[in-house]
Amino acid sequence: MTNKDILRIAMEQSAADIGCRPEDFLADKNVVVPFQLSADAKKYYKLPITCNFISYGNNIVAAATDDVSDIVIEYIEKYEFYHCFETPNMHWLNERLALKGYAVCFMAEYYLPNMSRLSELPCSFALRVLEKKQFEELYLPEWSNALCRDRKELDVLGVGAFNGNELIGLAGCSADAKDMWQIGVDVLPEYRRRGVASAITSKLSLEILARGKVPFYCSAWSNIRSVRNGIKSGFIPAWVEMTVKPVDVVNEMN
Repeated sequence: MTNKDILRIAMEQSAADIGCRPEDFLADKNVVVPFQLSADAKKYYKLPITCNFISYGNNIVAAATDDVSDIVIEYIEKYEFYHCFETPNMHWLNERLALKGYAVCFMAEYYLPNMSRLSELPCSFALRVLEKKQFEELYLPEWSNALCRDRKELDVLGVGAFNGNELIGLAGCSADAKDMWQIGVDVLPEYRRRGVASAITSKLSLEILARGKVPFYCSAWSNIRSVRNGIKSGFIPAWVEMTVKPVDVVNEMN
């Protein structure tokens, strides 16, 4: 699988997530479409979603419900596309959305493997590939990034780092889309900064690719520890998203 193949698959999946065309992400101007969450969308998307902004670095593709589409169009035409994902410009959007009962909810940066950089990294601890049955007892707080208790049925594969018989690091992946599996990573605090996270992330990525799937990695832009791990493991930034939801949903999360 080449970098071009991986990027194409990611764009096809993003198109299915919001109801646009894959080529919209490569356009030289912004694109706005009616929001439509398809049956093939990534499993973690939950309605209600008022709008989702996505950029692969060329433009913004925004999928919006009818009642905010005029605000969305004005916003993405008013500011340079990459400034639409940050303050102070975001305040302009949020103030207008608030009048209709909506607010910016999620912001995230997504990473894809760079096949010229991805390789199995060394580790001073033993690494083991774990199939689903081998991590059924690991839905514990210390592994809450690697495994998701609420979506256990999607967790399909893992790589554990062991100090003797003690599990000290775990990378797991969930089958969030037909062709794309998302990686999450946890390392016990006393074993951090020793190369464990990048070793289990890179090995799991290669295991995912060997199964014909695309690994992807998500992080808040401000989670420097997670960003560093992604980059060290052979991933590079690929796209960003910003999601708008009803303000009641945002308040409940808070």
